[in-house]
Amino acid sequence: MRILKSILAPVLGLMMVCAAFGQSAERETDTVMVLPFENGSGSEFNWVGESIADSLTDLLKVPGLGVISNQERKIIQQRLKMPPRVLPSVAASLKLAREGGANLLIVGRYNVEPEKDDVAASITINAKIISVNEGRFLSEEFPDGSRKTREIVLLDALGNLQSLQGQLAYQVLYQRDKALEYPQNHFIELAAKVPARAFEAYIKGLLTPVSDSLTRANYLKNAVRIYAEESEGGVYADAAVELGHLYLDSKNYDESLMYFALVPSESPLYPEAAFYSGLVRWQEKDYEQALAVLSPLAQDLKLTSVYNTIGAIAVEAARREKKDDKKSAKFLSDGIGFLERAAESEIDDTSATFNLGFALMQREEYTLASDQFRTVLDDNANDGEAQFLLAKSLEKMGETTAVATDDRARRLLAAGNRYANLESEWKRGSLDSVDLRVRWPTRREFVSVVFVRDKGPAGPRNIPNETETLLASAKGHYDAGRDESAMEVLRRILVQEPMSAESYLLLGKIHLRRGDVEQALSAFKTALFWKNGLVEGHVFLGRIYMQKGDCLQAKNYSRSALEIDPDNEEAIAFERQVERCSR
Repeated sequence: MRILKSILAPVLGLMMVCAAFGQSAERETDTVMVLPFENGSGSEFNWVGESIADSLTDLLKVPGLGVISNQERKIIQQRLKMPPRVLPSVAASLKLAREGGANLLIVGRYNVEPEKDDVAASITINAKIISVNEGRFLSEEFPDGSRKTREIVLLDALGNLQSLQGQLAYQVLYQRDKALEYPQNHFIELAAKVPARAFEAYIKGLLTPVSDSLTRANYLKNAVRIYAEESEGGVYADAAVELGHLYLDSKNYDESLMYFALVPSESPLYPEAAFYSGLVRWQEKDYEQALAVLSPLAQDLKLTSVYNTIGAIAVEAARREKKDDKKSAKFLSDGIGFLERAAESEIDDTSATFNLGFALMQREEYTLASDQFRTVLDDNANDGEAQFLLAKSLEKMGETTAVATDDRARRLLAAGNRYANLESEWKRGSLDSVDLRVRWPTRREFVSVVFVRDKGPAGPRNIPNETETLLASAKGHYDAGRDESAMEVLRRILVQEPMSAESYLLLGKIHLRRGDVEQALSAFKTALFWKNGLVEGHVFLGRIYMQKGDCLQAKNYSRSALEIDPDNEEAIAFERQVERCSR
């Protein structure tokens, strides 16, 4: 068959940068969102529009340009109640982009000419860039003062779609920055990392509704198979992870484990695949195997819900281990360690705090356990189980308030004889019917947090200065007293980099300046959770506790600050202040 000769229609100069695209080095970082392109062909080519969006969001990652991932864009659509399979109008698209914090929007359309005689199927792609803040297509200014909107127009054989996507990414980036340091071939090579047929099958699988799980699975299995055949046994990690989740959702655990296990350890998707493999092991009550898989991931997966999950599994393993006391104690100790880290950074939930209290009770540390249950009850005074466990902890401590607390638990747990059953268990020396509180991290959390950075080829794959650039901008706003502007930039950072300790540190300083002490306290603790070596964070926390009259905590933070940097002037000055506390 004669293949259509590759044609690149002249790119008509595409839109000189207006204010949002200023080429000054001082301009703030842009953030771009890509929408699936509109199909002007038959429905059998619907997958192409999603393919373009998926590829571009990956290829546009260059220093100075934030990119909202394709999955994150879908999450925002769901939040705005926009049908995920219907292309939004221009007005709705702008709303979607603003909700995601994007100031640039890539939209387009395509038309496929099906194969005919000896001429291969071809595709024409038209793309435009919208300035979100101005609500219009970007345009180029001519010497006579006139302005014209320009389109990117590309034409090639459909079989060369990935090459076209690389060309498209280059043209978008070149239009944004005429000094772009990467040649077009660089993006074409990056775009072609997945064999074309495998990529097509994968996208078709993603476009198939989950309700048609058999068809969806077949497309994804074909993607895995074709990738392995054309890459000498390689694994298409994206398709394997999708299959793992598809079978996990249907509780077909054996198939789920098989596909999660395919993902190689060097893949950026490995932590997600391994984590859900561990959860499957837990569901099957294989606690030791679950911990063997999950524990090594804890440092990579730094999410409160992950620490809480691993901690809860370890405590459950300790409860179930009846033969080896040393083994049980080791499980319990490990579980408490994970739960402490989870409870320290807990903001909107108290599950980890409850679990920590329960674990401390298992180790007969009733005073510490009671502190945890009080925290849970501060959040929800009608938590019957927390009231019951607090009452029993107080009873073990010999506190007179145990009786009144137990009475409250009796009233709250009256339904279904829950109190009577717990009391009976307690007298037998166990609390087997108390379930540890665990919320599995959603896939959305894995989308929002990049656990393992892709150390791929130099260029658009690495964005070492993006967060630093935004953070410098936020600090500039903060120093100038523009708190709202600083918080706006910080929100943009935390969407892309939820583990940015420096961002939480600056957020805490803003809250403190505004008098929001509790919010500042939470922000500073989160900053130290992600990066304990921030001396300034220890000092700020110490000062807050000193203002609250909690000299012990203030001294602890003073000591920890000096342990990190004995020569830090702020830490030394704060130590002198703390010495006068409670005198």
